[in-house]
Amino acid sequence: MTSRRTVLAAAAAAPAALLLEEAPALAAPQAASRAVATLVDTDPVAHLVRRATFGATPAVLAQARKLGAAGWLDRQLAPATIADGACDAVLRRLPLAGASPATVRASLKQHSYDAFGQLGRAAIVRAAWSERQLFESVVMFWANHLHVTAPSSGVWDTRSDYDAQVLRKHAFGRYADMLKAAARHPAMLTYLDQRSSTKAHPNENYARELMELHTVGLVYGEADVLAAARLLTGMTVGKSGGYVYDASRHATGAVDVLGFRHANDKADGEAAALAFLDHLARHRATAERIATKLCVRFVADEAPASLVGRLADVYLKNDTAIVPVLRALFTSPEFAASAGRKTRTPFEDMIAAIRALGLGPEREGTKALDALYNAMVDAGNAPFRWAAPNGYPDIAAAWASPAAFVQRCNLHLNLATGWYPKQLNRPADLLKSLVPVLPATYGALVDALAVRLVGAKLPAAHTAAVLSVASKMPNTPLTGNDKSLAGAAPYLIALVLDAPSFQLR
Repeated sequence: MTSRRTVLAAAAAAPAALLLEEAPALAAPQAASRAVATLVDTDPVAHLVRRATFGATPAVLAQARKLGAAGWLDRQLAPATIADGACDAVLRRLPLAGASPATVRASLKQHSYDAFGQLGRAAIVRAAWSERQLFESVVMFWANHLHVTAPSSGVWDTRSDYDAQVLRKHAFGRYADMLKAAARHPAMLTYLDQRSSTKAHPNENYARELMELHTVGLVYGEADVLAAARLLTGMTVGKSGGYVYDASRHATGAVDVLGFRHANDKADGEAAALAFLDHLARHRATAERIATKLCVRFVADEAPASLVGRLADVYLKNDTAIVPVLRALFTSPEFAASAGRKTRTPFEDMIAAIRALGLGPEREGTKALDALYNAMVDAGNAPFRWAAPNGYPDIAAAWASPAAFVQRCNLHLNLATGWYPKQLNRPADLLKSLVPVLPATYGALVDALAVRLVGAKLPAAHTAAVLSVASKMPNTPLTGNDKSLAGAAPYLIALVLDAPSFQLR
């Protein structure tokens, strides 16, 4: 009989195509994709909700089915129309999460990490309990793309403002505007050393990452980096800690970078620098790079070339506007065919478990948020903490290891039992909240849990493996008088969350 160890070992293996015990019979990639898709609900509405949120809930699924996929997507693409009072109430406990630099400086000692901590905890709150799920998913995407590590040196007072005034402000706007806002924000200017760049000693770090990471990718040469660094001199941080353009630091002289040509013959070269940023934002290579990364985030680890090309066209046709690109992505045939082709990161797994179990924020304070944040620090996936400027990897292979999977299992069990963090608001009877009517057999109970938590029944072998923890068979009778149920229930719930099906999104 398939053992619990077998199913856990299967779930630990990634990418998703390797999660199946039947993998040897699935040598062809297309066959593997079809088989993996059977682990999740391929209903179009369920698929959209699973990908466009941090985890499906019964309420969100009911709303999406009522509105239809198109109607629900339209609603999510207009976040200002969605009331989010419950989430906002929790965020008020984290006043520095989006605070201005002046507010942070007035509230904390110099170089304090407290604002970083509040910002990371706010990301957990929004992912777990915001009604504006697609917006929050896209904000997280941009935070990874225009990454400024938090915590990192020198941005203790500006990183929260960067989140509010660059990422959140422009997430559903035009990328050209977001790119220019990032380029003129003291957090980015500090993080990538642009504030120290002068005409005598141009610093190449921001210019290089601007092209390699934020826009066109590896299509530039070293001469392009030097020319761009010279053009961007003058963009710096003033004595007050805010962005200034200092003409005395600007290096003049003609530039020719990736098709952008400018005389650059004036000391006040800010207009030329902004024109260069606009040029990069509208470059075909940038359109394809952003389209590729959006596909990797929302469709599959290997972005479909056909969809990348169409999304790049939409991006350019709409002058770098993001919403038309997202609508084209989520309504594409490639997206519809991608069920089972993305695996959750540790952060996504934790948030999806919280949402699936119906756990709410603590009634006051932030101790539970502290615990959840620290769990993600241990997992190497706490919000904004990736050390390098390229942002967290978003493919299954990057997060696949036995140790990482054991961490997920332990967190699932802690959440299911209420052991840690114990402050989370949870149903009085978790099993009854998940399965209101007790089935006649243990196998049917696991089926009901899987449908509720995952959206589809587990394969028979996985169900048997889950039940092995309770020493039960799928056909073992189940009654309300079963004295072992109360003790076994949290473990059965946790093991369903451990199953390969839940690891997919």
